[in-house]
Amino acid sequence: MTGGDRRQVLVIGIGSGNPEHVTLAAVRAMRDCDVFFLLDKGARTSELTRLRRDLVAEHAGPGHRVVEADDPRRDRSPASPAGYRAQVVEWRHRRAALYERLIRDELAPGRTGAFLVWGDPALYDSTIDTLEEVAARGAVPFTYDVVPGVSSISVLAARHRTTLTRLGRPVRIAPGRHIAGSGLAEGEDVAVMLDVGAALTAPREEGRWMYWGAYVGTPEELLVSGPLAEVADRVLELRAAARERHGWIMDACLLRAGPPGPSPDAVPSASG
Repeated sequence: MTGGDRRQVLVIGIGSGNPEHVTLAAVRAMRDCDVFFLLDKGARTSELTRLRRDLVAEHAGPGHRVVEADDPRRDRSPASPAGYRAQVVEWRHRRAALYERLIRDELAPGRTGAFLVWGDPALYDSTIDTLEEVAARGAVPFTYDVVPGVSSISVLAARHRTTLTRLGRPVRIAPGRHIAGSGLAEGEDVAVMLDVGAALTAPREEGRWMYWGAYVGTPEELLVSGPLAEVADRVLELRAAARERHGWIMDACLLRAGPPGPSPDAVPSASG
């Protein structure tokens, strides 16, 4: 609780799906919140909403409220890079209007509200940009802070017993759509955090290694590693089957030039 007449909003990273990856800082922040805003993306991703509800029930302090709202639907039809950007910008404007209404109508002055964000909101998420747009409009006075979380690419590297970076070499973080459009520079290492399937449509450079994971750190986890040219089709099949089974997929991969480090290559037997 903030006190005074200004609303406080927390953007809390909750990890990639494993409740044990919720940090102590996130737990402390949740205990101080009066209102939790949960955005519902529809029946196909209801499990994600349920996981958020479970975290609130376990960690929130007494007297809290949960406010659920339908997340604006986004046009996900294929588009050119410029068209895709326009789609996302338009969706973010609608989301900012929703956030503004929630903060204004559901969060009283002097109280603290929270958005629970998968992974690390400071690394790859639109919530911060959306709140910046709300703040720029100036209709609702509020402040906000960000509680970092455990990112999916950190868990991915850990589960494969490797590191994102190598001695003296950087790693680029990029969406798969960008990789599909521009390709990979010779010798570069890339962590792909969105549209992984699109990245696998790019030319499969010989000698490049891939570490891939979906639902990392959870009982549904899938892991594959190997030469990109040899395992990419297998990963595409696993992604399609997993999306059909769950209704959604969260995955990431590390595309590494040159020889791999030690890594398991396993798909749990339960996955079929």
